[in-house]
Amino acid sequence: MKYFVTGATGFVGGSLVKQLRAARHEVTAVVRNPEKAADLKTLGVTVVKGDVTDKESMREAMRGCDGVFHVAGWYKVGQRDKTPGYRINVEGTRHVLELVKELQIPKAVYTSTLAVHSDTHGELKNEDYQFNGKHISAYDATKAEAHHIAEQMIKEGLPLVIVMPGLIYGPDGTSLSDDALRLYLQKKLPMIPSVSAYSWAHVDDVAHAHILAMEKAAPGSTYIICGPSYTLSAALDTAQQITGIKKPMLVPPVLLKITAFFSSLIERIVPLPEMYNSEALRVQAGVTYLGDNSKAKRELGYNPRSLETGLKQTLEYEQQKLQQKKR
Repeated sequence: MKYFVTGATGFVGGSLVKQLRAARHEVTAVVRNPEKAADLKTLGVTVVKGDVTDKESMREAMRGCDGVFHVAGWYKVGQRDKTPGYRINVEGTRHVLELVKELQIPKAVYTSTLAVHSDTHGELKNEDYQFNGKHISAYDATKAEAHHIAEQMIKEGLPLVIVMPGLIYGPDGTSLSDDALRLYLQKKLPMIPSVSAYSWAHVDDVAHAHILAMEKAAPGSTYIICGPSYTLSAALDTAQQITGIKKPMLVPPVLLKITAFFSSLIERIVPLPEMYNSEALRVQAGVTYLGDNSKAKRELGYNPRSLETGLKQTLEYEQQKLQQKKR
């Protein structure tokens, strides 16, 4: 099969492309800077210069493909400039899906997120849940708008499958949660909220779920492809058992909310590190992003690894990298 992939230089997209090539599929990836895509070329990926924010830059490369994976997304929670969030998540998704329709691509898979459900207040939400309140971050809001675009185009007949990961972790992860794990290993993570909880999935499992969706899911369907759900505190208990490194002090969410308020005042004058600005602190302050993956397990054969297995691989890898840097 011949597949077109956006976001192939990213965390999930990179794993997806490796798995597609290992299965001997042809892969075309659109990237903003082909000079920085040497790893993709080594895998045998056809690299094309383009950008999801420029619809026409993708047209010829997508033409004739058997399927499209739209994985590219902006996820910089805490970043001061929110403009890329709308351009990439909303406009970029519209561009890709419009091309799928115009070029009559047989099937596409779009990477949404559990964040469109916002804070689930400790409950595991399934694919039928609809959130109608105010989102916590620009990431949540723009991905929610893109999700609605995808749903509307499905209603209009687009052969699209939506997949919704939760927290994605793994070696060389690029999110705030991955940064937190690295700080934990360095004993530099000062504190963690006592309530915050996520559905944790290893990046390779999330990528594999995309392939399952392309191969098995009926067009028009939606699947939550998160992993097992744990509080951040419980996840770091597991990390402590693996590494022997004591987990940070637990603090009540209200403390982070108060800190977020004062950070919002300070950042009007001087920029703060992304992990400690007001938006990032709000997202960490007792919020839960939880999903029920039973539909994906039942219908697609999705089988994400345990948190203990995934964290062991990830933490051991990150520890080795830290040791190499010290040499």
